Amino acid sequence: MTLTVPFENAVDLLDADHKAVKTMFIEYNALCEDAAPAATKRAVAEKICRALSVHTQIEEEIFYPAVRKVIGDDGLMDEALAEHAEAKALIAEIQGLKATSANQDALVKKLGKAIDEHVLEEREQIFLQSMQSPLDLRGLAVPLYERKKKLMAAAPKPSKEKA
Repeated sequence: MTLTVPFENAVDLLDADHKAVKTMFIEYNALCEDAAPAATKRAVAEKICRALSVHTQIEEEIFYPAVRKVIGDDGLMDEALAEHAEAKALIAEIQGLKATSANQDALVKKLGKAIDEHVLEEREQIFLQSMQSPLDLRGLAVPLYERKKKLMAAAPKPSKEKA
């Protein structure tokens, strides 16, 4: 049985994740401007962290190794992994906070800025080079999609506000 993936290829799938997370960051920033309750902002922050955690994992497990093999630019791929490590550290810090923490807004905004910079570099360099390579991006979309679905199902659901 062939799995139908709702994306043209691996780059489309990963870029759809980028766009979805960007929308979540915009939502979070709007909540900050509207002085929304801490629990409301916390729920969005948790959604962002969950989406980014899954996204970085599928890139690191499936996409990056395949791209590294065909483009042969270890420096570029190592830089992307370093940026992922920075994002993971911020995610862990955010997840360790109480919803009422004064630090949450600043950390989520810092994460958003780091992700914006990473996505720009990824689109302009990694995605571009992968699309110009012999890599089967259509075929790669299937394992990415399957792994993403599995990880999202297993990821912790947003918790109740930490007091």
